[in-house]
Amino acid sequence: MSTNEVMARLGAAVSALGDVDVSAWSEDTLNEQLGELSAALVALDSVLSRVAGEVRARGLRIEEPVSA
Repeated sequence: MSTNEVMARLGAAVSALGDVDVSAWSEDTLNEQLGELSAALVALDSVLSRVAGEVRARGLRIEEPVSA
């Protein structure tokens, strides 16, 4: 997969996650989805930590972009 494809997929993932609004879910829905949501969040945290670690291992810093 090319770098451009990877970056496009990352952008799509960020966009999809931005659409998640758990506060709008009913208690029943949240309770029904909690196991799957928890597994997804733990997997996401693991992957993000790995990628960030790889960037840092190359001597680079990950910084929050400055808003215009």
